[in-house]
Amino acid sequence: MAGISIRKAEPAEAPRLADIAYRAWEGGILPLLDEQPGMRDAERRRLAQAVREQLARTIVVSVDDIVVGWCSRAHRRAYIPYLFVMPELQGHGLGSMLLRRMESMLELEGAERVHLETPADNVRAVRFYEKQGYRILALRPDGRDAHSPFMSVHLEKRLDPYDGFIEDDD
Repeated sequence: MAGISIRKAEPAEAPRLADIAYRAWEGGILPLLDEQPGMRDAERRRLAQAVREQLARTIVVSVDDIVVGWCSRAHRRAYIPYLFVMPELQGHGLGSMLLRRMESMLELEGAERVHLETPADNVRAVRFYEKQGYRILALRPDGRDAHSPFMSVHLEKRLDPYDGFIEDDD
């Protein structure tokens, strides 16, 4: 793929990011659920809210200047709550690129480990993270909905934080 770039998300892109997240959820998570009335609308609203809350800590990947995926990090923690790539472009290395960039940013801030979670039944996602060097730490209830039978896999990766001085050439 030509014309790939990674950069900070811009506020005007929030609706696009929410749509990418929803489409990824619809293709990867929804098939694992017992769909209930209103579930799709509720998830669309939840993801739009998540984008608004995470926007300042979000990076995007673009192909030929079209945003096709995004990754965010938690405030003051080495935790990645969201990583989404458009379903039709998954499997082309874009998620790996986003994840590596976010890990590099965390390393420069001194993080020694990074954590994330994904639904246990989303085998494709669990395998993706394991291929990226993450190891499973725990399996636990998702916690978003008391009626949800979902279990989350908590994963961790050791980083190699930069422990030096960056000289300013001015």
